[in-house]
Amino acid sequence: MLKREVVTDYILECLSGLTADKQRPVGLHSNLIEDLGLESIKIMDLLMMLEDQFDLSIPINILIDVSTPADLTDALMIYLEEHHGVV
Repeated sequence: MLKREVVTDYILECLSGLTADKQRPVGLHSNLIEDLGLESIKIMDLLMMLEDQFDLSIPINILIDVSTPADLTDALMIYLEEHHGVV
């Protein structure tokens, strides 16, 4: 069973490695594009990292309302609950 904190910590860890500006701290409410400078290819890399870590296939439409790591955690937790039971 995955806990929200584990998912959030892994997302933040991945984003720290993907950000263009290593001097900017990655926070839960950092905007993926405006604050962290992620381009679409890096966002796809992030999804692949999450898929590998949590051994699941994440549909790209999960990103529709995602603009921050907190949003991504929320969307991913909803997806995990819908497709894998309560987490």
